[in-house]
Amino acid sequence: MAAAAESEAESSFRDLGVTNVLCEACEQLGWKCPTRIQKEALPVALQAVIVGGIDMMSQSLALAKKPHVIIATPGRLIDHLQNTKGFNLRALKYLVMDEADRILNMDFETEVDKILKVIPRERKTYLFSATMTKKVQKLQRAALKDPVKCAVSTKYQTVEKLQQYYVFIPAKFKDCYLVSILNELAGNSFIIFCSTCNNTQRTALLLRNLGFTAIPLHGQMNQNKRLGALNKFKAKSRSILLATDVASRGLDIPHVDVVINFDIPTHSKDYIHRVGRTARAGRAGKSITFVTQYDVELFQRIEHLIGKKLPAFPTQEEEVMLLVERVSEAQRFARMELREQGDKRKRSRENADDDTEESLGIRQKVPGGKARKRPR
Repeated sequence: MAAAAESEAESSFRDLGVTNVLCEACEQLGWKCPTRIQKEALPVALQAVIVGGIDMMSQSLALAKKPHVIIATPGRLIDHLQNTKGFNLRALKYLVMDEADRILNMDFETEVDKILKVIPRERKTYLFSATMTKKVQKLQRAALKDPVKCAVSTKYQTVEKLQQYYVFIPAKFKDCYLVSILNELAGNSFIIFCSTCNNTQRTALLLRNLGFTAIPLHGQMNQNKRLGALNKFKAKSRSILLATDVASRGLDIPHVDVVINFDIPTHSKDYIHRVGRTARAGRAGKSITFVTQYDVELFQRIEHLIGKKLPAFPTQEEEVMLLVERVSEAQRFARMELREQGDKRKRSRENADDDTEESLGIRQKVPGGKARKRPR
């Protein structure tokens, strides 16, 4: 009996590398244990993930096993097509482009054209996006034949369980209002979107200096640090993820409670992708967009796109102004740290540690900071 139980435990779908969502689906269908054929086929059929910033040799070894599913970014896929011996896409049956409006963008034109030239013409092509472009010429680049369009909605919209707000504030007090809202909604998990890598890093340092468990995610971090930041946020050891639009698509983190557009997106469609990081799969969520005197037109475009007027998020100006002194000092220290990190990168040509708990020890100097002394 014990041997049989042990054999069954070793041969579950989860042990074969099947994701939790698919394992739950198998259980609902009454499939408790994989068959002998599934035990042999599933490990082979599991995907190879091919992205930049990761060692190409390990990816080449994964491709050598001839996986049935390859998930890749266009640039790194081209690298392997050109440099990995024996790898080709001549047997490709299905081409799937997620976030197709971005993939078909001019930024990826060269890579997409190269891929389309080396894959079979007889294939099935699927394009997915929450904001599909209407420009037919971009779709033609994907070499579609007799395309069929399936749309959940005829207009751009957000889910019903997402509570959307805006805050109209002077630009010079954005940091103060951010700290005030984070204090008011303490206990929630946040993704805060910034427009640039520099502002993402600065704001993360600012919040850390004030005692918040914030971690940055942006394009100037290498792939390992990006994954490290994501894993810490997913594991809930960090409650605040500050990110550029690199995190606005593709992230499925169920415990995100609030999305804050600290910098308003310049493209209205990016708003839909950003706020889509919360209120996923039937859950409730909240989004707050900061609107300064310079952002009114951009905000009006967003309201026009989603077809609704957003209510104002209630704030108390008097309480926010009480934070000015502490926030100003934290801003000064954050600028110092940012400058020192920049100098260190220039000297060593390597990124400074993006998740330093005691960012150069400066947080200890901020009055009211929540940092605790490290044991010696």
